[in-house]
Amino acid sequence: MKDPKDYNVRAVERALQILNCFNDEHPERGISEIAQAVDLHKSTTHRIVTTLLNYGFLERNENEQRYRLGLQMAALGVKVFRRMNARQEALPFMNELVNKWDETCDLCIFDQNQVFYVEVLQGKHALTIAANVGHRLPAHCTASGKLFLAHLTSHEFDQFLEKPLREFTEKTITSPDILRKQLVTIRQQGYSIDDEELESGIRAVAAPIRDIGGEIIAAISIPGPVNRMTSERISDITASLLDKTQIVSRRMGWKM
Repeated sequence: MKDPKDYNVRAVERALQILNCFNDEHPERGISEIAQAVDLHKSTTHRIVTTLLNYGFLERNENEQRYRLGLQMAALGVKVFRRMNARQEALPFMNELVNKWDETCDLCIFDQNQVFYVEVLQGKHALTIAANVGHRLPAHCTASGKLFLAHLTSHEFDQFLEKPLREFTEKTITSPDILRKQLVTIRQQGYSIDDEELESGIRAVAAPIRDIGGEIIAAISIPGPVNRMTSERISDITASLLDKTQIVSRRMGWKM
């Protein structure tokens, strides 16, 4: 089997080495110091440092012509921290939902225009949904995914639509116009439902977790077979799900 490192992009690898050469002992470095630390030619180092500077990953001390990690690094760290924090805060309430409804409960984030599972708690029924941590699913035909899409900017949503909407079942929404209309409803009602759009015989409902700024950083979803996820039961589950996600959101700093 090929060594995963054989797939490394050399320029990216060098950029990461430069970022990693900054630490508590060396919070600032000049070009010559950086080049020496990562064993690169000074001109190559300067080009990469300039690129990282332009994107905010490095900052320059104008007086001494020295560099340090930029605020964009902190912004990425905050995003990771939010996701980890959301999982920690959501987990006990997800357990409550599983115990109450005996259905699978999952926590997802939106990553690379897909739904990404960061936690899955299985229900007690013999027939459960086969989802695992680390799985990715399309956004346009999942309850959590549509919830995230409903809160994209117009530009972000147009970029999402650059790829065709794949059909998975006869109920999958493949028309951008129809999807747009449904997303308006989702924004208004505050939750989303997948009605056999990804897999025949499976329905799901999802509700958002918001951060201190009101941004949706995660979603909790409860999927199940259609014989258990009836309209009446989905209504009851939705009310319970919204109650829990609002509690988690408040614990994340969101004020309704």
